[in-house]
Amino acid sequence: MGGRQELQHRTRTSRLLSFNPRMRRTRLQKRPPRFPFSVRARLAPTLSARDPSPTEMNVEPWAGPQDQSSAEHASAPERPDELCLDSFWSEVERIRQGSGDSEPEAGRRDSRQSEDGEQEEQWLQEAGLSPLISEDSADVESAVLLSTLTRTQAAAVQRRLDSYTSSLRKRNKPPPRDVRDIFTQTTLPESQDYEQLAPQSSMETARKTGSTDQQGRTLKEEIFITDVAYCEQAVILLKQAELPQNHGRRKRDDGTLPRVVSPQCRLGVTRVEDLSQQDMKKVRQLALIDMTALCDLLELDVKRQKTCKRKIPDSALFGVPLAMLLENDQKIKASTPVPLILQALLSFLEKKGIDSEGILRVPGSQTRIKVLQQKLENTFYSGGFSWDEVSPNDAAALLKKFIRELPSPLLTAEHLSAFSAVRDIPELKQKLHVLNLLVLLLPETNRNTLKVLLEFLSKVVSRERRNRMNLWAVSTIMAPNLFLHKALPSRLTDGVERGQAERAADIMRLLIRYQDLLWTIPNFLMSQVRKLNETSSRRYQFYDKRIKNLLRKIHADSRDKPDKNASEPCRTVKVQVGGVLSSSMEVRLNVNSRASDLLARVQQELCASDNGKGPLRRNGSVALPDCAVYEVGGNIGEHCLDPETHLLDLNNTNPGGEWVIRLKPPNSRGL
Repeated sequence: MGGRQELQHRTRTSRLLSFNPRMRRTRLQKRPPRFPFSVRARLAPTLSARDPSPTEMNVEPWAGPQDQSSAEHASAPERPDELCLDSFWSEVERIRQGSGDSEPEAGRRDSRQSEDGEQEEQWLQEAGLSPLISEDSADVESAVLLSTLTRTQAAAVQRRLDSYTSSLRKRNKPPPRDVRDIFTQTTLPESQDYEQLAPQSSMETARKTGSTDQQGRTLKEEIFITDVAYCEQAVILLKQAELPQNHGRRKRDDGTLPRVVSPQCRLGVTRVEDLSQQDMKKVRQLALIDMTALCDLLELDVKRQKTCKRKIPDSALFGVPLAMLLENDQKIKASTPVPLILQALLSFLEKKGIDSEGILRVPGSQTRIKVLQQKLENTFYSGGFSWDEVSPNDAAALLKKFIRELPSPLLTAEHLSAFSAVRDIPELKQKLHVLNLLVLLLPETNRNTLKVLLEFLSKVVSRERRNRMNLWAVSTIMAPNLFLHKALPSRLTDGVERGQAERAADIMRLLIRYQDLLWTIPNFLMSQVRKLNETSSRRYQFYDKRIKNLLRKIHADSRDKPDKNASEPCRTVKVQVGGVLSSSMEVRLNVNSRASDLLARVQQELCASDNGKGPLRRNGSVALPDCAVYEVGGNIGEHCLDPETHLLDLNNTNPGGEWVIRLKPPNSRGL
């Protein structure tokens, strides 16, 4: 009997280990490129220090209701309970039954991996490096972008180019030119180390700390650094993991999510809606390169899937491509950033369903859902649809049905595998690094739609005491609707183990919890965009070495000369607030000058110009226009400044840019 009990104990232990996704550890096949010791010295203390910094910015996910913090730390479980896991697989089964076997076998065969070299070619085109593989294009365009990359990012580009060259040799085609040849013949400046590319910010002062809640319990905190490229941070962490004294220091993940603290940058926080379309295109190119380099280091399989072309149904709302649906809705409401049907569903659920017990989990009636869907298709735009006859559970089912019936996944077919691969990363900060870059890579329509969906889900979590839906419950229910799509194969359905459900829901949990952080542009990408714009405006220098050296000497001489008014320079700020005020004002800058000070001054002038008789709100206060300070020109296209931006630092970063105060566009206010 003793031997039999021991055998049963070993069997149970092996099953627990096989179901635990955190037992897997990634190993580096190739040694990473050498990294400057000076950057290691700056970053390593930042990752291990313990004292708080006075300049830290707290990134509080789903903050707002008073009972949020207590619900997060007191009642939220560290692991999903059995009800959550059962709901996960019930949702998967409902999705399978809803899709049925209507998808033709030919369509499934079209969801295949790309041919040799096709993915690399598409990657180089999206990264803005297509001149590297074309014969009749100018090399300067590629060289300008390559000159802004870090060593690890450039190594990722070289790997993609080598893979593309190898595929061409198999097809007996001439290979493209080497990246190093482009640098040599265009006489570009040497690729800089990232310590020169990243701005001098609070990296030296950012430290790790543990705060306490109202009950005096210590809460975990993580420092999230954005001044250094994510791939370069991965190089440092991987090297630290190889040190003998660091082998056993890894703490077991207990499943709880810490508060993430990002050091406050003096140039403020830049969100995705703060940049112009031209600059966001460059952000996406650079984000793709950094994400690829990071995934190479972490050995993540992020190959893209090819989807078959699906016939668009004869429908007005469900099953319509997101971009087409939004284009039609913008003819009705020009400023809408997301489809009107999605806004209507979310608005109804926030008013009448957010406090319903088991909202999103309790399924609605399939018969009623079909009837409601047909009524929405026929009467939504005409205004004849009555929401009084809709129950909250049916509306939640319609919301999930709208998301999963999109012709292509909301997370896009190109990046869905990369989103799914995040669950294989052991470190939380590296998970957030990849998710941050993936959010930036999403098309604007998909990104805005995902944002409003996550904002609603965070509100559901914040009302956990009423609706009994904690973060794990919401994540396990919504994960299949975002990560399963009938036009794409998915690794989420490889088995029915507990670990599969936990790991799938963990990605959704991170998206909900840290959405405020994920929708920001990291500082290192902003620095690279500025450098790219600045270098592109001086492209003609690359053609004549003598002119380049002369201008470099002039720039060095002017930089060495002291400026008489460097302590308090004066800037002209243009004010354009419709017909209310259109003028300019002189602003003298000091170390403490911020964008919020400019806005306060403009608001005072607006009140003075109206003699206190401006438009009034219901509470009797004066309704001032929603204005912002914009940085235009120089080394940026257009940038809406964070109110906490220090203007003197901005002036030193972009002395050639203009500052304009004007109304925010309706789209940015809507999000």
